[in-house]
Amino acid sequence: MPPIVDRPRESYHQQPSDPADLDVCESLRRYWDDDAPTYDLAPSHVAHTPAEQAAWAAALLHCLPPPPGRVLDVGAGTGALSLPLARLGFHVTALDISPRMLEQLRCRAAEMRLEVETIEGRAESPPSGSFDAVVERLVLWTLADPQGALAAWRRSAPGGRLVSFGGVWGVADRIEATRERIRQLVRRLRGYPREHHAPYDPDVCARLPFGRGMMVSSIVAIVEGAGWRSVRVERLSDVEWARSLSLPLAERVLGVTPEFVVIADDAR
Repeated sequence: MPPIVDRPRESYHQQPSDPADLDVCESLRRYWDDDAPTYDLAPSHVAHTPAEQAAWAAALLHCLPPPPGRVLDVGAGTGALSLPLARLGFHVTALDISPRMLEQLRCRAAEMRLEVETIEGRAESPPSGSFDAVVERLVLWTLADPQGALAAWRRSAPGGRLVSFGGVWGVADRIEATRERIRQLVRRLRGYPREHHAPYDPDVCARLPFGRGMMVSSIVAIVEGAGWRSVRVERLSDVEWARSLSLPLAERVLGVTPEFVVIADDAR
C-alpha cells in the first residue's frame, strides 16, 4: 500500500493576528470537525455514482494541466477533489482546517490505495512550494479575506493555474435560492438526512464578506484582484446531469444546484 503522508500541524498552521479572525477560525474548525462524520452522506458533497465520478474526472482533466503534476487542494475536506485527482495520477497535497475532515480523507485514501499528502492549516496560509495548480471547491465564501487567500495561493503556484469550483446558492440568484428552499423541503418530507449536522453560526456568517453566497462576477473580480490572469468561467453541465440521473422523478423536475468553475493562470 502506498504511504499516506501527513505533515504535522506545526509545519504550516499559522494563527490569525486579529482576535476576531481567530474566533472565526476556531468556530469554523469546530464546525467542520463536528460535520466530518456525516459529511460524505450528502449527495452534493461527493460523487456517489459511477456517472458522477466519471463526470468529475472529465472536468478535472479538462481544467488542469495534464498529470502528473503537483496540485494543492485547499479546503480539501474528506477528499471530494483530492481523491479523484490522485486517482488520475496527480501528486496531491490536501490542506484543511479540520483535523477530523483530514482523518476521513486519510482513511478513504488508504482504502483506495491512493497517496495523498495532508496538511492541517488555514486556507489563507498555504504551504510554500511550486505547485502546478491550486484547486478548491466552495471554500472562498467561508473566508474572511478571500482575495488575500487567492493571492497566497498564487504565491504557492508561481506560473501555475487556479481552478475554483462553485455553486449558485444564497443571494447569488433569487430564483435558484427559491428552488433550493423547495428542494430542502422535499428532502425533509422524504425523511432524508440533513446535508450538515447544523446550520452555520449566523454571527460567523456575518463576519464573512460572502457568507450569504457568492455571485460568479464577484468571484471573477476577486480572482483578478489577487493577480490571476486569463480568467474564464464554465458551467459544469455534465456534473449536474450525472447527479440528476440518480434522483427520483419529483426531484429531477426541481433540478440540482447549478455548478461552475472559474479557471485562471498566473502569467509571469
